Amino acid sequence: MIKQLNVFVENRPGRVYRVTDILTENEIDIKAFTVQDRGEYGLIKMIVDKPDEARLALSERGFACALKDITAVSVPDSPGNLKRLTLIMNENDVNIADVFGFVVQPGNLGVCCMEIHDTLKQAAVDNLKKEGFKLLDSSDFTDL
Repeated sequence: MIKQLNVFVENRPGRVYRVTDILTENEIDIKAFTVQDRGEYGLIKMIVDKPDEARLALSERGFACALKDITAVSVPDSPGNLKRLTLIMNENDVNIADVFGFVVQPGNLGVCCMEIHDTLKQAAVDNLKKEGFKLLDSSDFTDL
């Protein structure tokens, strides 16, 4: 499990900049992010190197934010790997509620960050490992 930082921001110019400015001031490294439009507000989801410090820094500046446990897996990037991953989840009755992914260069390493509703069952973990996926923890993101 890793911690995902969710930041709720007004959907207007400068808000994403302000979040990144605060994180930069606190020497927090953003490893991955996505921004979702939700009408008047947006949701920034980030994987950072120091999630607790990031949440505190943003909260102190008035941003509504929360940490959420998510599951992250990696596998060498190649066609069909997302299909293999979702097949394993489906076969083990794991519901993926939210997901985003990226590829780390050099090395061509695909990383998939998933919010799942249930605890990842051991059978799913075993099948992921058998298929060459690696479950990541926060220390793995330090080296990305």
